[in-house]
Amino acid sequence: MKPVLYDLCGANPEQRFSPYCWRTIYALAHKGVDVEIRPTPFTKIKDIAPDAGKTVPILSDNGRIICDSVAIANYLEEAYADRPSLYGGEGGRAACRFIESFVAGALMPILASLVVKDVHDVLAPADQAYFRESREKRFGRSLEDVQAGREARVADLAKALKPLELTLASQPFVGGESPLYSDYILFAALQWPRVVSDMAILEEGTPVHAWFERMLDLHGGLGRQVATGQSAKAA
Repeated sequence: MKPVLYDLCGANPEQRFSPYCWRTIYALAHKGVDVEIRPTPFTKIKDIAPDAGKTVPILSDNGRIICDSVAIANYLEEAYADRPSLYGGEGGRAACRFIESFVAGALMPILASLVVKDVHDVLAPADQAYFRESREKRFGRSLEDVQAGREARVADLAKALKPLELTLASQPFVGGESPLYSDYILFAALQWPRVVSDMAILEEGTPVHAWFERMLDLHGGLGRQVATGQSAKAA
């Protein structure tokens, strides 16, 4: 029986946008693990299993339930040790912890301010109510206010991505000549706005944009096989 990955989706089950799920999807593909993806809206996560977590991704494999993207990556590295490594050694594993912190501390707050209302708009009504209440409590203001004036903040994203741009100017991937889990963490954060929004956030012709296109093409174009943009919400 193949593993099952529970993946966050909008009203359209083909519009799967969670940055934490995307890094897991790429990790599974990196390991060559054939997996069944079950699109799951916010308000259905609690129904997955009594002992499952309250957030996705959740992976069911060989009778085990693994919650959290980092825990899943570590599980895959150990359970499928004969497959290509996600980290390329302990140094790569340690570097991933830095990338995880960089994404959480520097990128996700900017990205959320660019697309949080767009996320709301691709959800089904029941999930919209949950998302609005929980996120407005987190931000302390309306989703509309959070996203207002976002065009001016694209420059802030470019500044935050400068270290990545400098790195990718001299190598094709953060992992070097081939991608590692650190690439998947960064890619997944930028895939999030691509899936839910029609707003372009990366400048064409830059090393980061070229890398992102390479990431979309990896594993048979896996990153492109998803409904994207505001027009996809009604599909």
